[in-house]
Order: sequence, then structure tokens, then C-alpha cells
Amino acid sequence: MRSIAIITARGGSKRIPHKNIKEFCGKPILAYSIQAALESMIFDEVMVSTDDQEIAEVAKKYGAIVPFFRSEQASDDYATTADVLKEVLCDYKNIGKAFDWMCCIYPTAPFVTAKKLKDSFMEVQEKKADALIPVVRFSYPPQRCFIMNNGKLSYKWPEYMRSRSQDLELFYHDAGQYYFWKINVFLETKNAFLQKTIPYILDEVDVQDIDTLDDWKIAELKYQVMKNR
Repeated sequence: MRSIAIITARGGSKRIPHKNIKEFCGKPILAYSIQAALESMIFDEVMVSTDDQEIAEVAKKYGAIVPFFRSEQASDDYATTADVLKEVLCDYKNIGKAFDWMCCIYPTAPFVTAKKLKDSFMEVQEKKADALIPVVRFSYPPQRCFIMNNGKLSYKWPEYMRSRSQDLELFYHDAGQYYFWKINVFLETKNAFLQKTIPYILDEVDVQDIDTLDDWKIAELKYQVMKNR
């Protein structure tokens, strides 16, 4: 059984310039994803899919390979992660390489660790699932959210207005860090969310979207907390 880690790192970030190789707690943020994948020892290949020469050089410096560059079509603002992954798998097929499992790791995911990857890979196989997504619980019950009506607040679901938080069903969201897929099943469907997908539940301190410079500062603080635990 062969597995590959695909780190998706295109250039041209608009909100945070050079986001994928910007320094994060002492080294390019891309390095954390690469090192976690390499240290996990579960992948036959750790590669970075990019359209950017500078990103490619950083990737190679930290131990990943860049066997081919991403096409223009897979590099524009409308290309989905699934589009990128399918192109990578096709490129590998063209050079005679195939894999059974893949893990897509985002380049701005410093909270990913080798242990999380190893535990996730073991769990998705033991449970005979086709995919695994790390998730985190919503910190506040979404059932008690507000919406705006003509400039005034109202409850989206008034029936939960007086419910105790501990009595409400727990909701989770995608942590936006990495994903495991069984490749043959992934290629058979147009939807990246497979029917037999299991969760890997993360702590809130290990999750942070990084879309703005303020997010970046918060992520660095949370990363230090995670490291010191």
C-alpha cells in the first residue's frame, strides 16, 4: 500500500502577500506542513504542488519534492482543491507512479503534527473508511445564533432560545488543515466529501484560520501554547 502527501501551495496570495512562505515563529509557514509529513514516516512521497518558483525552492529546502509545476488552469482563483489533486494524480500516472492513499495538507497549517497524521492514517484504515477530515467543535452553539431582519436582531431558531448549552447537539466544522482520501474512491466521485468519511476531532487551541494578518498573530500565539503544553 502506497501513500502520498500532497501539499497545495500556489503563489499569488492577495490578502497576505507571499503567505505560503511567510515566516511563522522562525521559519516559512510551509515548512511546518512538510516537516510534519516527513516526520510521520507514513508517506512514500511528500510533494508540493505549486505554480511558483520561490515556493518550490523553499519546499525543496525543507525536504519535499516538486516533480512538476501546476498548470495555469489549476492555479487560478476558481480551481478547487479537488481539481488540483486530480491534476497531481494524473501527472503521476503519466510518469508511471500510482498510490493507494493520499493526504492533502494545506501549506498554512502549522498545527499539523506527525502524530496527528499518523493517528489519522491509522484510524481511517482501522475503521475501513474512505476518507478522514479533522474537525473542531463550534465554541458557541450555532442553534442560538442571531440573524438580521431590517436592521434588527432575531433568533434564527427561536425554539432554542431558552435551551441550556449542554442540552444542545454538538456541531463541528472543518479544521482546514489536512484530509485523507482513498484514491480510487476519490477519483470515482465528483464530490471531495465521500460517503464513508470519518472525523478526527481536534482541540480548539490547535485550530486557527489564517486569512488576515490579525489571524496570523493569533495563530502564532496559539502555536506557542500548543508547543508548551
